[in-house]
Amino acid sequence: MDSNTLWLALALVLVIEGLFPFASPSGWRRMFAQLMQMTDSQIRLFALASILCGLVLIWGLAP
Repeated sequence: MDSNTLWLALALVLVIEGLFPFASPSGWRRMFAQLMQMTDSQIRLFALASILCGLVLIWGLAP
């Protein structure tokens, strides 16, 4: 993997992260308010699930 691929992946993450607040700012605020109500362990569990899903996708899609 060259550095260009890494920068392209980062750019794609930024685009995806910006889509929801751009399309629905009020929905994003509600989601963020609900996130603030969660405990640290709930947030960590969600983060771990996201990491594992991402790693499985990378492992499955990598040549």
